Amino acid sequence: MTFFTSQYECKLDAKGRIVLPARVKSQLPEGDQELVVRKGFEPCLIVYPMVEFKKVFSKISGLNEFNEEYRKLQRNFLSGVVTVELDGNGRFLIPKPMLAYAQIEKDAMLVGTGNKVEIWDPATYEKQLIQDPGELSKLAQKHLEQ
Repeated sequence: MTFFTSQYECKLDAKGRIVLPARVKSQLPEGDQELVVRKGFEPCLIVYPMVEFKKVFSKISGLNEFNEEYRKLQRNFLSGVVTVELDGNGRFLIPKPMLAYAQIEKDAMLVGTGNKVEIWDPATYEKQLIQDPGELSKLAQKHLEQ
């Protein structure tokens, strides 16, 4: 089972490649070097192991193509997707338009969020974090209490 947590400061090389931290790489399914990168709903990138992306793809592609709203979702969601492979050094290339979308230049923050990893510009990521522990507590209570 894939289970990504924590956050990692990383740097892109001159070609736009990023090295997956060892802890993240160790959580990839055995022998699976293929990843899917998509544009996030916020200005970040989402990285899925192929097995996890197939679950999301199944839901998106299973929507009724005769419904205009579903078509818009499919079109916009899937057009922002690329498949990449890890090289022998655990790196993968992020296409330049995706880096521009996420406003990532040299430094990046990788954040494990369960079955996927988000890649953020560090300053943008910092703005997304909840600063007030009370607000986090209220969110947890609202969405996790039964």
